[in-house]
Amino acid sequence: MVSRVDLAEVQTAVHQVQREVGTRFDFRGTKAAISMEPREGTLTLIGESDLQLHSLLELVQQRLAKRGVSLRALAIADPVPAGGSTLRQIITVSQGIPADKAKQLQKLLRDNKVKVNAQFQEDQLRVAGSKKDDLQAAIAMLKAQDFGLDLQFVNYR
Repeated sequence: MVSRVDLAEVQTAVHQVQREVGTRFDFRGTKAAISMEPREGTLTLIGESDLQLHSLLELVQQRLAKRGVSLRALAIADPVPAGGSTLRQIITVSQGIPADKAKQLQKLLRDNKVKVNAQFQEDQLRVAGSKKDDLQAAIAMLKAQDFGLDLQFVNYR
């Protein structure tokens, strides 16, 4: 069980938003901009007002949704003043399952007495079971709960 985001899709969405910002009339002649740090997985929105930042954020969310990127993976910070009369907003694209969420997932599996073993390794949760039915029951149970993560189930055997 993992929680991954394809950063190439995020970068493509950012490029689409950059092109649209250059052509939209409400952004013309303003300092509105968006940039991405691919290694860190952060997006930086710059605008002259809260309304502009909100419009940029909506554009980013629309493009990411169209590209199949889950919006649950975004951690959106509050706008902070930047140089001059601009505001800056940082969006972090989270990768992996945090340790506290992994413990919650493990506890849920234990409490419901599903016959599987769950181990937290790096940023993923490895669930092993002797029967496929047990694994399918664990997957169904975890899909029914909302942990604020976009979970993918990979390497299912």
